[in-house]
Amino acid sequence: MTGISLFDVIGPNMVGPSSSHTAGAVSMALLARKIFYKEEKTKEQLMKRVDFTLYGSFAKTYKGHGTDRALLGGILGFATDDLRIRDAFSYAGKEGLEYTFTLSEEKDVHPNTADMDIAGKDGRHLFVRGISLGGGKVKIARLNQIEVDFTGEYSTLIVSQTDKQGVAAHITKCLSDCGVNIAFMRIFREEKGARAYTVVESDEKIPKTVTEGIKENPHIMDVTLL
Repeated sequence: MTGISLFDVIGPNMVGPSSSHTAGAVSMALLARKIFYKEEKTKEQLMKRVDFTLYGSFAKTYKGHGTDRALLGGILGFATDDLRIRDAFSYAGKEGLEYTFTLSEEKDVHPNTADMDIAGKDGRHLFVRGISLGGGKVKIARLNQIEVDFTGEYSTLIVSQTDKQGVAAHITKCLSDCGVNIAFMRIFREEKGARAYTVVESDEKIPKTVTEGIKENPHIMDVTLL
């Protein structure tokens, strides 16, 4: 097998090949985009602005390693091997996407962390914190104000809900009825009775039909399938 360097993957304008600072940055931003858009998007639902905050080594080396272009490329929907990443600023301008990059000196975070505060033209907002773990692997560590933990490597279901008794049982029943084998299921919440996220990961593809059944519970706010 012929080896491929990140100069080949990202393009010659991406200085300093780093799976953590380039491929990982693309992957976390692409996950954020998928969570924001879910399955469909209309002109009114398009992203209007993304404010990035970079921490640790991301903040120190983001220009040299092309982390800024990588994050912006992922938000635009480019995969890690898409050569358009090297011209991400130009493509963002063509799409009318506004963006900023802020460097944080906060120490109590993973050194390869980026926050993505996304605003849509329809007024929607989504806050996503991503962490690059090395080797191109990433995890999502926060959705809005709730700390979460998932990688996007599995077929993933994200349920936004009110933390009420019986909601988790309803979700697992819907999954069981659709023949889904749960690999991991975790509930993350702000506090008892407040907003929560249930994250379900499966080794097999989770069918889209499961989302309709889950939405029938009155305590379910939103369902996203990755």
